[in-house]
Amino acid sequence: MALLACPLFAGQTRTWSQSEYSDFEKGIVKNLSLRSDGPISLAPRLRELFDTASPFLWALAQDSKGNLYAGGGTNAKLYRIPLDGKGGDGKGAEGRGKLLTEMDALEIHAIAVDSKDRVYFATSPDGKVYRLSGSGKPEVFYDPKAKYIWGLAFNSKGELFVATGDEGEIHRVAADGKGKLFFKCDEAHARSMAVDSADNVIVGTDPGGVVLRVSPAGEGFVLYQMPKKEVTAVAVGPDGMVYAAGVGVKQAGPVAPAPTGPAPPPPAPAITPGAAVVLARPAPPPSASLAPNGVPGGSEVYRIDPNAGPRRIWTHAQDVVYALALDAGGRLVVGAGNRGSVYRIDSPTVYTALLTLPAAQVTGLLSGRDGHLYAVTGNVGKAYEIGPAVEHEGSLESDVFDAGMYSLWGRLSFEGSLNGGQIAITARSGNLDQPQKNWSAWSPAVTGPTGARLNSPASRFAQWRAVITAAGDAHSPELDSVDVAYLPKNVEPHIDQIEATPPNYKFPAPVAFAAAAPQQSLSLPVLGKRAPGGAAGVSVDSGVSPAMQYAKGYVGGRWLASDPNGDALMFTVEIRGANETEWKLLRDKLAERYYSWDSTAFPDGEYRLRITASDAPGNPPAEALTTQMVSDPFLIDNTPPKISGLTAARSGTRLQVKWHGADALNNIVKAEYSLDGGDWKVASPVTRLSDSLELDYDLTIDAAQGEHTIAVRVQDEFENLAADKVVVKN
Repeated sequence: MALLACPLFAGQTRTWSQSEYSDFEKGIVKNLSLRSDGPISLAPRLRELFDTASPFLWALAQDSKGNLYAGGGTNAKLYRIPLDGKGGDGKGAEGRGKLLTEMDALEIHAIAVDSKDRVYFATSPDGKVYRLSGSGKPEVFYDPKAKYIWGLAFNSKGELFVATGDEGEIHRVAADGKGKLFFKCDEAHARSMAVDSADNVIVGTDPGGVVLRVSPAGEGFVLYQMPKKEVTAVAVGPDGMVYAAGVGVKQAGPVAPAPTGPAPPPPAPAITPGAAVVLARPAPPPSASLAPNGVPGGSEVYRIDPNAGPRRIWTHAQDVVYALALDAGGRLVVGAGNRGSVYRIDSPTVYTALLTLPAAQVTGLLSGRDGHLYAVTGNVGKAYEIGPAVEHEGSLESDVFDAGMYSLWGRLSFEGSLNGGQIAITARSGNLDQPQKNWSAWSPAVTGPTGARLNSPASRFAQWRAVITAAGDAHSPELDSVDVAYLPKNVEPHIDQIEATPPNYKFPAPVAFAAAAPQQSLSLPVLGKRAPGGAAGVSVDSGVSPAMQYAKGYVGGRWLASDPNGDALMFTVEIRGANETEWKLLRDKLAERYYSWDSTAFPDGEYRLRITASDAPGNPPAEALTTQMVSDPFLIDNTPPKISGLTAARSGTRLQVKWHGADALNNIVKAEYSLDGGDWKVASPVTRLSDSLELDYDLTIDAAQGEHTIAVRVQDEFENLAADKVVVKN
């Protein structure tokens, strides 16, 4: 069928090309990572460690034996998830998580483990810090007298720092549980916290979006005030770089002080088994709550060099950042919602969408002692291991491509690096805008970058699917781009309208067709706005024509024409009189969509134009198509009106002047008179309306005694002018 269809296709071969992040992210991605500068590779291997059955988890920590501790809500539950302790595949550990305790509170937002593997966790609201005893029973370790506790972190001396809200305080607690206020942020919430290698406390606040560095002596210094309202996470790199994630839009005007009176905790949300749960935090800040539609303004991540200032390294209009961590290679990893996305920041200008977790929100990240990356999630509350090995196989099913018309599909090729693995790409086609069962079957796989011709049937829509397979755990093939050649069916041009132009004006002289399409020019799209990947587009006529110049006797026409294939068009202009049977050629192989000519060689009368549009410039001669359209009738009139019966007679001090004006084809539109060579003055017909082929004029003109010359002239719609004069002697 495809071979039989070949004669139906004409014109130039086009290419559907996909090579950018924006192209690939529209497809269905499974076990693949998408880099912002284009390449696709296998995602880090994802393994579910434990399903807590809680709606969400907020905090994650690890002890020296490799055990993970996760906490969340509702009912402030703390879990222990043992691993195999070898940093390997974790066989035997999966699914062995255990509920350690359930508190009479709503949430656990912070967990920390000291050098003796003692586990500390904090509840909210009416926050308290608990420590698990040797028997596993939680005991109150420290009460900061704060409503919320957002973070826990130890310094090198074993001192515990507690970040709180709604007074924005940081407390320092000794090993014996005795603590006191260490630093007050002058913000409602010390929302996120980390400790660097010099024991400086790095704090992110809400609602001012401030990133602070507090020295061991308790001296604060603002590193950066973010454009966002809430600093949801901070992290410190081994080189001392500070990373901060901000979300939410700041309110205009001064920030109201935080309320000081007690507030009752919010009721726990109802939970339907098996359903995704959307939970709000019990109190401000609301920006990073588990909202299904994201946070207005999206998220931003900054890298803050204490010696060189801040630099934005990542932003997203919809995703909400909940967590930051540094992987084993020192690269920043971002956990976000509400699509379960994990990103890696490879450089200040390049990031990788590493993978998408089954849960809606990635609420906590931890770079483990064994080089693995761990994550906890919300909606639903699970713990995962990420990498470092890559998935064995992944796939990307592209977005559906619309060629715009019935097309013949040709060679599929790709660019990439195999790295010992394999890239196999198949394609299918159909005439529905969604790939359903009535599309064609997938074609045989193309495994070589040079590609192969598809056997997909001719149709309007197409889609490709890439399967990437690794040779081992560490190295992934990379797919850079996919190209599919296609040839749209040649469709005849369209002529939508023909318009006669005003008489006595002409267009600039047309040029030869070959010169109308210069071969050495190229118009590039605006940077950052890539043109569609070779898609067949309609050649659209804007309807704009050049300015006309006055030229007595010229008439013309212009027309709207387009081509569904986007082919260049050339035109033939013909003319025929109302009582004629043959079309006469005015101009052939015309590139412009307008034409004017000297009509004085044509008899006066009614005519029509016939415009023929051809797509021959872009198609083989045998396959070029044409279309024609005939205009509405228009007039050629180069003969002036006639003036008859011109008389002038004196009546006292006045002259009475009469005449009759007539035109064969057009209305008389204007009449004027001049007395003794003076200025021309408009004369109204007897009917006062200039609306007929014949009009009578009767004027009374003041004139002194003596001889006078009266000149008159009349003009038709085509600016043809007749004049006459009469002399009165007294």
